[in-house]
Amino acid sequence: MSISLKFPDGAERSYDDGVTPLAIAEGISKSLAKKVVAAKLDGAWWDLTRPLEGGGKFELVTRDSPDGLEILRHDAAHVMAQAVQELFPGTQVTFGPVTEDGFYYDFARNEPFSTDDFDKIEKRMREIVDADLPIVRKVWQKEAAIAHFKSLGEIYKAETIDEVIKPGEPITVYSHGDKWGDLCRGPHLPSTGRLGKAFKLMKLAGAYWRGDQNNQQLQRIYGTAWADEKQLADYLHRLEEAEKRDHRKLGRQMDLFHMQEEGRGMVFWHEKGLTLWRTIEAYMRRRLEKAGYVEVRTPQVLDRVFWEKSGHWEKYRENMFVCETVEGEMLSMKPMNCPGHVQIFKFGQKSYRDLPLRMAEFGACHRYEPSGSLHGLMRVRAFTQDDAHIFCREDQIVDETKTFIELASSIHADFGLERERIDLGTRPAKRAGTEEFWDKAEDQMLAAARAAGVEPVIAPGDGAFYAPKLDFQLKDAIGRTWTCGTIQLDYVLPDRLDAEYVGEDGAKHRPVMLHRAILGSLERFIGVLIENYAGAFPMWLSPVQVVVATITSDADGYAHEVAENLRKAGLRVDVDLRNEKVGYKVREHSLAKVPVIAVVGRKEAEDKSVALRRLGGEAQTVMSLDAARAALVEEATPPDLKR
Repeated sequence: MSISLKFPDGAERSYDDGVTPLAIAEGISKSLAKKVVAAKLDGAWWDLTRPLEGGGKFELVTRDSPDGLEILRHDAAHVMAQAVQELFPGTQVTFGPVTEDGFYYDFARNEPFSTDDFDKIEKRMREIVDADLPIVRKVWQKEAAIAHFKSLGEIYKAETIDEVIKPGEPITVYSHGDKWGDLCRGPHLPSTGRLGKAFKLMKLAGAYWRGDQNNQQLQRIYGTAWADEKQLADYLHRLEEAEKRDHRKLGRQMDLFHMQEEGRGMVFWHEKGLTLWRTIEAYMRRRLEKAGYVEVRTPQVLDRVFWEKSGHWEKYRENMFVCETVEGEMLSMKPMNCPGHVQIFKFGQKSYRDLPLRMAEFGACHRYEPSGSLHGLMRVRAFTQDDAHIFCREDQIVDETKTFIELASSIHADFGLERERIDLGTRPAKRAGTEEFWDKAEDQMLAAARAAGVEPVIAPGDGAFYAPKLDFQLKDAIGRTWTCGTIQLDYVLPDRLDAEYVGEDGAKHRPVMLHRAILGSLERFIGVLIENYAGAFPMWLSPVQVVVATITSDADGYAHEVAENLRKAGLRVDVDLRNEKVGYKVREHSLAKVPVIAVVGRKEAEDKSVALRRLGGEAQTVMSLDAARAALVEEATPPDLKR
């Protein structure tokens, strides 16, 4: 008896019933058999040594693919857990999932782990890899699995099985030979030897059983794993670079902002930081005005009744900052701007001729985030969005989305951020609307992306609950990917808040609402920019563009003259007259990431010249003050004003 398998390239091949994916890979090529880590049959994961149960769509997954990396990291987590339990008897394992760049395992142990333990854990992990233990998949019944883990003293595993697994539902356990095993859905490699040694333990953290702080505290060990040693080395290098570029450290060093305990998730913007903010905001205003947006402003605090109508009170209440007044009003600070924009749209009658209406707001929002999830500018509780909503007819969706993609792409390029891809988030498991609606909405967003010359990457299930969305994924200077910019299609909120326009037929119709942002929140975007440029912003963004530094006090008067001359030309200039050596001044301003230092002494004062020194450079360029001013003004002109 044979089965038919359809491969991703469209080829169909017949195999004996019960063939394993590994045998199929070996039949194609020996090199493929070495690289493959698992398979998929009709979308279901399959171990390489597990006989196939019927035919269908078939795919071999290699170790250097995103799916393959997940499997390697899952196996690395199991190998780490085995090493820990062998080295520290009495330790219990709980959960060990894969993360974006690696894996972790939560352990229950009375004595604390230390990062000093990492070397011996890694050494034992390498020994387990060298042992090339067969990884065996076993299917057990619930009662047998509970009894097994209780006999090993693994009370957390037994509890999980008892509470999560339904009676009669089979359970899979993966074991490393007869040495170690754990409850797991799989898939896994055929043996520990195929994992390789491109792994490293990274850090320790505390955790709670099932994420509940009322439960027992556990110890979490994080690690990373990659397809080969080069990928691991590249990743560790990126981490070193990321640490140097940490926006929290640079924010203090450059005197941009700070945060403190009394205002968790809130930013104290200093003068230089606010200058950067205002520069970005002014640029965005120019781009939006040119693109046909009108700017509005909506209230910070609104009554509970308003949020009940919009649906946020029911769906989002736990993330809202709520207060009750002495008059008994229940109010909330707005977590988002969209319901307020609908109110402005509803004010006065709108006609089909008024559409599309593009409504923008630099909207200050507040959302409660758990304190443990806050992270500098990247995750805050108070933030300002470059928010806008496009109210349009259904036949305008594709054109408006295409136009937005082109605008956002141009803006991201002006900020020096490379677009890696655009993701199309499709229907999630929990969603509003019919299948026919989702088919149509997804087709509309796909058509719009293609009209803009973009083939989006499908992100299954990543859409909003009310409609699909397009997310912009940008790559920074060290290869990290950031989500900056989105456009989301919404038929639900205009209906819920009773927004209408008079159509060409004289009847009333619901507008379609496109939620869109280009930067996201200004706080987070500034954090991304700081890390992308390591604080060394291009001239037009730099809070201080030029520092005029004196060599001797004889040049103090001329230094003020130079500074005033440059300021009148629109440059942001500081003066450093301190009685310090010029080398010391250069080093200090270089740490502050000032792009240009104009050095002046007695000779420059006599010649009406300046010696320009660039950030990161050793050489000085001496030029007349007039020539320097012209060159610096050209360099400091924002990109949109140069076009």
